[in-house]
Amino acid sequence: MLMELSIRNFAIIEALSLSFEKGLTVLTGETGAGKSIIIDAIHLLVGGRGSAEFVRHGETKAEIEGLFQLEDETHPLFIKAAEFGIDASDGMVVLRREMSSSGKSVCRINGKLVTIAVLREIGRTLIDIHGQHEHQELMDERVHLLLLDQFGGEKITVALTEYGKLFKQYDSAMKQLKNLSQNEQQTVHRLDLIQFQHEEIQIAELELDEDEKLSEERKKINNFERIHEAFQTSYQALREEQRGLEWISVAMNNLEDAASIDDSVQHLSESVSNSYYVLEDAASSIRDQLDALEYDPERFDFIENRLNEINQLKRKYGKTIEEVVEYGAAIEEEIETLLNRETHIAKLESKIKSIKQDLIIEAKNVSELRQKFAKQLTKQIHQELKELYMEKTVFDVHFHQSAFTFDTFAGEGIHAGGLDELEFYISTNPGEPLKPLSKVASGGELSRIMLALKSIFSKHQGITSIIFDEVDTGVSGRVAQAIAERIYKVAVDSQVLCISHLPQVAAMADTHLFIAKSIRSGRTKTTVKPLGQGDKIKEIGRMISGVEITDLTKQHAKELLEQASQLKRGNKAGKRGIQQNS
Repeated sequence: MLMELSIRNFAIIEALSLSFEKGLTVLTGETGAGKSIIIDAIHLLVGGRGSAEFVRHGETKAEIEGLFQLEDETHPLFIKAAEFGIDASDGMVVLRREMSSSGKSVCRINGKLVTIAVLREIGRTLIDIHGQHEHQELMDERVHLLLLDQFGGEKITVALTEYGKLFKQYDSAMKQLKNLSQNEQQTVHRLDLIQFQHEEIQIAELELDEDEKLSEERKKINNFERIHEAFQTSYQALREEQRGLEWISVAMNNLEDAASIDDSVQHLSESVSNSYYVLEDAASSIRDQLDALEYDPERFDFIENRLNEINQLKRKYGKTIEEVVEYGAAIEEEIETLLNRETHIAKLESKIKSIKQDLIIEAKNVSELRQKFAKQLTKQIHQELKELYMEKTVFDVHFHQSAFTFDTFAGEGIHAGGLDELEFYISTNPGEPLKPLSKVASGGELSRIMLALKSIFSKHQGITSIIFDEVDTGVSGRVAQAIAERIYKVAVDSQVLCISHLPQVAAMADTHLFIAKSIRSGRTKTTVKPLGQGDKIKEIGRMISGVEITDLTKQHAKELLEQASQLKRGNKAGKRGIQQNS
């Protein structure tokens, strides 16, 4: 859940820090006070599209930061975080986004710099934002298949895993067959090319790390004079008359003499003696190295030519000698395959036929499970819509007809998710045909449809926080009360933030935040105030009647709050009863 939100210099917000709780948090206030600006800030925090226009006038940058806490160890964020190398092991995630007045964005997750794309990937696992005209995944037919699979839970997951293993084998074999089945002219050209490449690599007789060893040797030959001079000068400093070793020998002999008189000098004598013999050995080694030094111009030319040959091969076939050798081994296998093309095609066709038989069985299993869960989903959606006073609405999971059946399956149209293509269809009026959900008109009906879907899918998507931005627009009366109860129902299992103009929704809030704006020193400023019971009555009264709040309005507000309390108590009691029975 979203624990803390900090916003600085964003639109009309100068500085704002908010703490959020579990359950339903409702944000209310006059139009233009900044309610939607707060949601806009959250949207940007989870990877939404930014703009320099969001930066408060006169400031250089806007800053948004959010702290999320995850209690479920199986939350999908942990997989995503590991994928991008982000440490989230303690279950705490801090998202931060800065936008400069020049339009640049800087994004961080737990202190690590990330791209907006990564921020968006992580953000999708944390927050789901729904507005009156922005229903995201639920309105996108491309993800309806995924939503149905999520609804199906472990049974569909297990079936898809088995299917997926076979699909990878099938897909790989089909690609190999396609490559081998190219026209003969292309095959001959490819064979000529890789045979030439293989011969070039084989003739080179490359050795691992050969280039590094040759480069080191070339460096020594290039610096022959410097090395020779260094050895010669070092040897002279140690061995010539009146130089290092001779003077150390004098010191050694004198200390040995002193040690024969005074035992306390013994350790100094031994130390100097040891140093003398070590330096004597070093001087001998320097002399041997000096005698062995020889400038060989022919060896230098060989190294230059060999390194040039190796670098040419690396430019063609890999960044390192190891990669060049691996490429040579790969094309050697391809050469063998192309030379025996017909044999390999026959083997692949036999393999594909065998895989296809098992793939059909697994695909049938997945499709049958989807058909089963589609019926369950349809039943639950109808029940939700009935409680939202849309009992005449018809919902259906529409499976598109393919150009083939399982019995005649030849591989066309298959994908990693199986053979199914589906879309949610709906009809809101009796006698009207079912139409794709994405084409249903917006407004009060769409708000209720979305809430019905969200009430069911929120349990299966693992989203930490859900935001409803004025999804209750265009409804009133008993429908408004039904929507309030649906939003609260979603909030029982998820954290929900809701911007609303409906008093019924505000009355159901576990936490009620009042958004207001004021003008100070000629600048507009947004403030947020948590409301206690007395202030809740006043605010709900304002939402009911407008500017003037009468005693009757206050009484109505109190009744709404009491009714909401009774519904909550009943809901909690019912939930406890279910848990005890289970």
